[in-house]
Amino acid sequence: MDYRYGSHTVFNIEYHFVWVTKYRYKVLQGEVALRVRELVRQTCESFEIRIIKGAVSKDHVHIFVSAPPTMAPSEIMRRIKGRSATKLFEEFPHLKKRYWGRHFWARGYFCVTAVQVTDEMIKNYLEHHFEPNPDDNFKTES
Repeated sequence: MDYRYGSHTVFNIEYHFVWVTKYRYKVLQGEVALRVRELVRQTCESFEIRIIKGAVSKDHVHIFVSAPPTMAPSEIMRRIKGRSATKLFEEFPHLKKRYWGRHFWARGYFCVTAVQVTDEMIKNYLEHHFEPNPDDNFKTES
């Protein structure tokens, strides 16, 4: 397992996101698709989000990412969708005609976490990262 390190954290948080164009219009082709890929990459890079895998289809985008614990999934999507929509409208004026309401992406997104933590992983982490206290098993007194 590849753990990432922050100043006071050790983490492995992975999300699979899928989001679609408004009305499922198949506009993610050619230059627009290439630019979406680049904008998603740039946005993720600026927030220390690593793209593990990704694909731009004609009407939706899939990305599988590793994100720091300081970024909620909703914040990740807000930044990616917001920045990419703004830039796409600036750079491809023909999109403004199709999306007269200035909304490029449909509302919402799909998100699922991808890491399955086992009891063994938790036990291993606790044994190696904290001073063991045999009296403390984190149970409440009866």
